[in-house]
This record gives sequence, C-alpha cells and structure tokens, in this order.
Amino acid sequence: MNWGGAAEFFAMGGHGAFVWGSYAVSALCIALEAWLVARRNRRARAA
Repeated sequence: MNWGGAAEFFAMGGHGAFVWGSYAVSALCIALEAWLVARRNRRARAA
C-alpha cells in the first residue's frame, strides 16, 4: 500500500472515522475490562 502522506493514511480512503473509531472503542473496552478485573481481585483479597 502506498499513501501520499499521513493525512491519506488516517483518512483510509474515506473510512478513517469508522476504522479509528473502532480501534478507540476496542481499546476502551480492553482498558475497562483490565480495570474491572483488578478491582474484583482487590475486593476478593480484602474479603
């Protein structure tokens, strides 16, 4: 794949909002799950 510049790469042929939005939602879900697991672990050890 050959892009003319960074702007073309991030635009992804007009689908950039969907692609980067999907990455952002996925990263948020992974971070939330890691935080919830750590919280459950702390509560289980305290009990």
